[in-house]
Amino acid sequence: MRRRNNGVVEAPAQMPAVTNNGRPGSAQGEAYNRIRERVQRRLLAELSPVVDTNDAAAVRRALEQIFLETLQEERLPMSRSDRNLLFEQVVADVLGYGPIEALLRDESVTEVLVNGPDQVFIERSGILEETDIRFKDNDEVMHIIDRIVTPLGRRIDESSPMVDARLPDGSRVNVIIPPLAIDGPSISIRKFARAIFDIEDLVQTETLTRAMADFLQACVQARLNVVVSGGTSTGKTTLLNALSGYLPNQERIITIEDSAELQLHQRHVVRLESRPPNVEGKGHIAIRQLVINALRMRPDRIVVGEVRGGEALDMLQAMNTGHDGSLTTAHSNSPRDTLSRIATMALMAGMELPMRAIQEQIASAFDLIVHVDRLVDGSRKVVSIAEVQGMEGEVITMQDIFRYVQTGVNNGKAQGYFTALGVRPRFMEKIETAGFHLPPTIFNPEREYVRRGR
Repeated sequence: MRRRNNGVVEAPAQMPAVTNNGRPGSAQGEAYNRIRERVQRRLLAELSPVVDTNDAAAVRRALEQIFLETLQEERLPMSRSDRNLLFEQVVADVLGYGPIEALLRDESVTEVLVNGPDQVFIERSGILEETDIRFKDNDEVMHIIDRIVTPLGRRIDESSPMVDARLPDGSRVNVIIPPLAIDGPSISIRKFARAIFDIEDLVQTETLTRAMADFLQACVQARLNVVVSGGTSTGKTTLLNALSGYLPNQERIITIEDSAELQLHQRHVVRLESRPPNVEGKGHIAIRQLVINALRMRPDRIVVGEVRGGEALDMLQAMNTGHDGSLTTAHSNSPRDTLSRIATMALMAGMELPMRAIQEQIASAFDLIVHVDRLVDGSRKVVSIAEVQGMEGEVITMQDIFRYVQTGVNNGKAQGYFTALGVRPRFMEKIETAGFHLPPTIFNPEREYVRRGR
């Protein structure tokens, strides 16, 4: 053993092995956790009277001082690297979200999924992978959950075992605990994208082609009503945000979301966000109420983050009564399925309308369905851009304008190509009247292979 200048005893040979996630190896993990708990108890006991906990930098300085004093007084054997590691873990417990704090800071991680104390998965580049991060027990997971929901004035317990929340940086959180979650508390975090993707970025990442991007730009600026559809985590909001960048700066734009994710840079934007019930179960403001209210706010454009229920009917009515150029997203498996889901959601409004009347509203309201999908290699593609043409009998007719065709998988990478279908949309006259003149060759059925597919 040898003593460093700061008084901390250093004995690397006696320190438990640490894995790459900062957790101790299984052989001596219990001893390591005891050391951590002893230090943390003193830090928490002495922190409050020392500094204002709202000042993160000041809290960290105070934590560091108390931490060093604690190690010196208790003669805890630690190497420099292990001491720094333990300090960062304690800081994460006091100021952040414990074991998953590093994942939330990692910009390459897009989702963090905690399945009880013994499983933590992440999504990176569209692929799920398991980490070696572990919580000590269910109580530690519940401690992190409390840190998430308490500042929001929310409650989670056996009587209210599910919560939707949002972190200060905008990341969306869903929490569900026992008795509903059988294997322990579950946390699902979809991180808020700090980098704003525009259409140029999506072209570079081969989510769509330049011709498709030019076509969508003309559609948005010519005030066509566009629905972006796709499954969970396929990039619907990212694409919607990119399309919103084409909205004219001089127009009044109203955005309506469950969790504010859209990042518009136009000058005249009013952002609305729904509100969940409070602890007493009161104060709930649904998306539908915001859509109805938005119609009274003199909007030029209405952008709804996602339609999930009865607000679909109000959106249809808005689109059919002069509010052209609206944008929204919807969960679905295909463009055809998108129309069926919107019809079903419109019925959820409680109005006793015949299905035929709702279908006619849909056929009249929507001009374009842009469907995105996540492929086997995690890449996102605009797999279909389809025109809603109208009604034929009892069926809404559609026609693909652009499509992505997957031809196979090579070394785990999807192979395929984008192509036009050789169809000129019926609304091209409206686009040209608005002053946009696309070359006729844009609809020629020429295959455009993505690089990964060659």
